Amino acid sequence: MFGNRITLFKLFGFAVRVDMSWVVLAVLVTWSLAKGRFPSTLNETYPQSYYWLMGAAGAIGLFASIIFHELSHSLVAKQYGLPISGITLFIFGGVAEMEDQPENAKTELLMAAAGPASSVLLGLVFYGVAFFGKYHQWPELITAVIDYLASINIVLAVFNLIPAFPMDGGRILRAALWGWKDNLRWATRIAARAGSVFSMLLIITGALIVMWGNFIGGFWFIIIGMFIKRAADMSYQQVLMTRALQGEPVGRFMRLNPVTVPPHITIRELIEDYVYRYHYKMFPVVEGERLAGCISTRQVKELPREAWESTPVSAVMEQCSAENCIQQEVDATKALARMSQRGVSRLMVVSGDRLLGMVTLKDLLQFLSLKIELEDNER
Repeated sequence: MFGNRITLFKLFGFAVRVDMSWVVLAVLVTWSLAKGRFPSTLNETYPQSYYWLMGAAGAIGLFASIIFHELSHSLVAKQYGLPISGITLFIFGGVAEMEDQPENAKTELLMAAAGPASSVLLGLVFYGVAFFGKYHQWPELITAVIDYLASINIVLAVFNLIPAFPMDGGRILRAALWGWKDNLRWATRIAARAGSVFSMLLIITGALIVMWGNFIGGFWFIIIGMFIKRAADMSYQQVLMTRALQGEPVGRFMRLNPVTVPPHITIRELIEDYVYRYHYKMFPVVEGERLAGCISTRQVKELPREAWESTPVSAVMEQCSAENCIQQEVDATKALARMSQRGVSRLMVVSGDRLLGMVTLKDLLQFLSLKIELEDNER
């Protein structure tokens, strides 16, 4: 879902990140407010620079409102023991990055409802502040921005309550269906279909708007519809994968005697003798019988080419951590989630400082494909 992300800060232990695509949304929001909403709603005419400042303030307020919305999801998840790796803002809003799925329908329902509820609450607070400001005759430039933040939070809540997975309303629908039939897979399939139907309505509406002459407005409807369709399909596939892997230990899939790299060889030797020979992007670095770390092509690319001859692997290798290592008894769903979050295709299976083997995305996906094909009797 995400491309390049920047970590901005940490809030209540959650890393708040922004995807570079969000810059597009921030610019569009600022532009639409400065050129459209504020000039048309204010009683007096002000210099154009004032409108741009108001537009920037509105975009920052929207930024904070989305963080508040996603933080509400994250706090409820944390309350029920679900680990959240962070919150990422991207072009269509934000998402709390869960490392695990909720264990039951009640947890899913409370997590999903927390976001819209927080947006409604924030909207009402902004409406109260705007009313107070108008009563005490604050400058209309200020109350106009607060009015916008009040209305946009209510819109955010209403839009998210549409029962189209993976939006909050779709998750509430899935929780209700899950609680009814006690079948997460069936509930996800129905909620995902609702998401697909809603996405097609958005796409058709966008096409009609384009035909009526509003290209930019219609284009956004189409893009949002395509995004929801893709997200709904991916969410259902994620449930299928989780169910197929659940209960299977990592040790079942690990490859024994993986190719390892000694720490003293140069980066040039690593490239010529290992990367170009085995075609892996990551190699464990082993000294004697001790796992010293790992080296990846990502780290090599950050090194100037002229330094390849003189730089040993030990100088640039990454230390072993929970992000690149996993234990053999851990559930395979954890390995799949970690690979997805890190954007890697291999993890080292370890016991203390010993390397036991490697688990690869390819092996997990092959097992998934076979198991789903052989055991999928649901219609």
